[in-house]
Formats: sequence, C-alpha cells, structure tokens
Amino acid sequence: MTSTGQKDSPAMDADGEPALKRVMGPGLLLLFIVGDILGTGIYALTGQVAGEVGGAAWLPFVIAFTVALITACSYLELVTKYPEAAGAALYVHKAFRKHFLTFLVCFAVMCSGITSASAASRAFAANLVTGFGLDGGDGLILAIALGFMGLVLLVNLRGVSESLKVNVFLTAVELSGLLLVVLISGWFIAGGNADFSRVVAFETASDKNVFLAVSTATSLAFFAMVGFEDSVNMAEETREPSRIFPRMMFTGLGITGLIYVLVSVCAVAVVPVGRLADSETPLATVVQTAAPDFPISDLLPFISMFAVANSALINMMMASRLLYGMSRKGVLPPFLAKVHAVRRTPQAAILFTTVIAFGLITFVSLNPDSPVVALLGGTTSLLLLTVFAGVHVAVLVLRKDTVETPHFRAGRVLPVVGAVACLYLVLPWSSGRPGDEYRIAGVLLLIGVALWAVAWFTRDRTSASASVAATAATDDTEHETRP
Repeated sequence: MTSTGQKDSPAMDADGEPALKRVMGPGLLLLFIVGDILGTGIYALTGQVAGEVGGAAWLPFVIAFTVALITACSYLELVTKYPEAAGAALYVHKAFRKHFLTFLVCFAVMCSGITSASAASRAFAANLVTGFGLDGGDGLILAIALGFMGLVLLVNLRGVSESLKVNVFLTAVELSGLLLVVLISGWFIAGGNADFSRVVAFETASDKNVFLAVSTATSLAFFAMVGFEDSVNMAEETREPSRIFPRMMFTGLGITGLIYVLVSVCAVAVVPVGRLADSETPLATVVQTAAPDFPISDLLPFISMFAVANSALINMMMASRLLYGMSRKGVLPPFLAKVHAVRRTPQAAILFTTVIAFGLITFVSLNPDSPVVALLGGTTSLLLLTVFAGVHVAVLVLRKDTVETPHFRAGRVLPVVGAVACLYLVLPWSSGRPGDEYRIAGVLLLIGVALWAVAWFTRDRTSASASVAATAATDDTEHETRP
C-alpha cells in the first residue's frame, strides 16, 4: 500500500526509464487525428484538383480517402502490435533490418514535413494578401511566405509547449472554417443559384485522358488526407491503444473524408471550375461568391491562415526533431544535434530545416506560372506514398513475428492492394505527376544521403582514431610496466 501523501512511482519502460504518461482517451485521440488531417490540403488545393478533372473534384478525394483508409488498416495492425512512438521507420526496420533503408524512410518523412510546411507558408501568404486586400503580385506573396517561415523559425527556436487542449482549440477553428464553407454554399445552392451540372462534368487537359487526369488529381488530393499516420506516434500516450486506435482512426478518417467530399461538391457547384483552379485561396473564393455581402466571407481567409499556420509549425517542429534524433543516433553529422544552451531546443536542426524550406519556397516561386502549393503538396504526397508502400510490405513481412497481445489485423488482401495503389500513385507513367515533384524529392533525398555519407565517414575516422589512441595508450602502459 502507498502511505498517505506519498505519490505513486511513475511507470517504467523496458530500459528502466520513466514511461510516457498515458493520458489520451478516445475523445482526445479522435480530435488529434481529425486536427492532424485537416489543414493546408483542403484549404489550398481544392481548386487545383478541380483544374485536373473539372467539376468531378469530389472523385479524387473519394479515391484518396479509400487509399488512406486501406493504409490506415496496415498502420493499425502495426501500431496495435508494436505500440511504440516511432512510426514508419520502426516498422520498416523491424521488417527488413537494413539501417540505410530505415534512414531513408525516416529522412523521407522528415522531408515531407518540410515540403508540407513550405506549402502551408505559401498558402498562408496567399490568404493574408486576400484577407487584407493587398495587391503586390507574386513578389509580395513570396516575401510574406519567407517572412512567415522566419516567424516559424523564431517560435521553433524559442520552444513550443504543445498541449492537447491547444490541439482541441486549433481543430475547432479549422473545422469551423470548413463547416462555414458547406453551410454558406448550402444556402446559396438552396436559393437555386448553383449549377449542379458541373459536379458530374469531367474537364481534362488535352494531353490527358480521363483515367490519367483522375490519377493526377488523386495524387494531389492525397495531400489533404495525410496526417492520420502521425497519430501512431501517440501510441505510448494512449490508454488501451489496441482497443481504442482502430475505432478512432476509422472514425477520424470518416469524418474528414465526408467533410472533404462535401466541400469539393459545394465548391464546384458555386464557382466555375476555371475560376476555382486559378485561385490560390479557393475556399475564400467560394464563400465570397456565395455570400458577397456576408461578413464571414472576409473572415474565412484569416481562418485559413490560422489552419495552415498551425500545419506549418507542427510540420517544422516534427522535421527538426527527426533531424536532431538522427544526429543523436550518429546517423547524421553531430553538428545537427546542437542544442540551445538556454531554450534547450535543437537549434542546429531547426536552422538547417528552415534553410531548406527557404530554398524550396524560393525555387518553386521563381516561375510565376508555377502552382507553388500544388507542387509542394504533390511532393509531400509523393514522399509519403512511397513510405506508405513500404509500410504495407512491412505488414506482410512481419506476419511471421507473432506477439502475445491481441491486435488489429488488416487481412491478407488489403496490404497488397494498398502497396499497389500507393506505388501506382507514385510512379510517373501512372500517376501523371509533373517531373518537378520527382526532382524536388530527389534533391532532398540526395541531401540526406550526402549527410549520411559524411556521418558515416566521420564516424569511421573517429572510431579508427579512437582505436589507434587506445592501442597507443596500451603500448605506453606496457612499455612503462615492462621490467
């Protein structure tokens, strides 16, 4: 028994260290999943998706939702089987035991955070320009995007104490913006002002057939569905994860999928596709068209700014911490593990990831005709779909690894279907992705490989020097003690 006034000892993990506190129940986990999925994708890319397939913009979101649902099944089997906070890198490492492959998966996830945050910064700038009615062209949007990323840098360096209560608030704001779009559009539609014939009209580019256009749009729409995979990192802080995770994951995906379909249907019914595709703030355009005199049309750009700003900060925090962790493990050069002496934040990793983000935003903005958010969002989905394909294969490989605790099972067919679907949306001849997405992803991964090579060479030289020093010390000792 515990004596009166004495606190219970914290739970310990297998290494004898204090375990993470399990504070998340079903409600908080659901809000975390929904809040992590909502954000930049649907707020910024609805018009680009419509630009690929016309009024049938809802179809790519439905297909993306289906692929995400199948992928979630594989994640659920692994997170309930191995309830540890490490995600895809852990699963791939357990399946293949190849350190370089594990590194590539981890670095790809980190890069997806940077590309996602860069897309969010551009969307933030576009919404700010719209919200304040500024007229400065692409140069002003680029300057605001870089300034915003600099602000994220300062907040990240200072240190941010993320709490579940804050996540609940942010999720409510993001969700309110999307519900406002649906409600105001519904009022406009009910008044007989919408054109529902556009909702089933396919309009594709002359160089693409319908099938390829849908694949291209789905590859882009998948950016709006990413985020559910981040919840597996909360496994060690969730009560009864094997029981809670499946229900909350499916519920969260169902809620967001339904909202996305409603938003995309309303958007193309209210605004002509060409105008929607040309807008960097498509949902603000929808509300301004449906209710030009309603005050909420002026508020939505700021709600959008809030949603994408949250996405940018969370993704840059994730990216810098992953880089810091890989450096601490000796996988990347040690200078990336430098911590601020006062703030105790990983300053070197934060600065390094921010420099990459600056370069990305500037590079894709050099061409004034470049769909910046679509390009960066597509690169994010490219990186993550590649990782997801590896997770599906890992599920099949790890079937031979049995555990005593009961866990979710994805079956035999779904992981195979998921791996094929993810690869289909990754390969250039089937996905219809622009070549720039592969070039951006390739350059980012090459940076990672170069850093890995530097760390490997430095570690090898350091180990060799240490071995020589140890041998010399032994020889000196033997010489001194020899009669």
